[in-house]
Amino acid sequence: KDVKDVVDFAMSEYGKLDIMFNNAGIPGTSIPSIMDTDQTQFDEVIRVNLIGPFLGTKHAARVMVPAHQGSIITTASVCAILGGAGPYPYTTSKHGVLGLLRNAAVELGRHGIRVNCISPYVIPTPLTKKVLNVEKDEEFDVKFFSNIK
Repeated sequence: KDVKDVVDFAMSEYGKLDIMFNNAGIPGTSIPSIMDTDQTQFDEVIRVNLIGPFLGTKHAARVMVPAHQGSIITTASVCAILGGAGPYPYTTSKHGVLGLLRNAAVELGRHGIRVNCISPYVIPTPLTKKVLNVEKDEEFDVKFFSNIK
C-alpha cells in the first residue's frame, strides 16, 4: 500500500512519473550455511529485497504504460549472477530481482518503458562493513573487494 500511495502522490503532485528507482535492500544474516539459515529472516529479506522492487515496478508500470514512457531502475547485486557471493536470503532475493526485471523489460519495453538493473559488486558502505565483519577502525580495502576506483 505504501508504494501505491507514493506513486499516486507523485501523479497527483506532478501529473506523471518519469523514473522509479527501487533501491531499498537489506543483507539479512551473514550465516553462510543453508542448514543454519532461519526462515523468518529469509522471508524478511525476500519481502524487502524482492517484493519491494516487485511493488515498485508494478505501481510505476501502472502509471507509465498509459503515458508510453518511463524508466524503472532497480539495484540488484553481483549476487544476482554469482552463486556463493553472499548469504542465502540475500543471494536468492537478488536472483529473483534479476528475473523480475528481465520479465518486466520484455513486457514494458513494448510500451516505451525502459527497465534496467544495476548489479554492483561490493560497495564499502557501513552496512557492507557490518555484513563482512569489518571492524569500524579497520581500513576497508576497496581494491580487495572490487574494481571500483
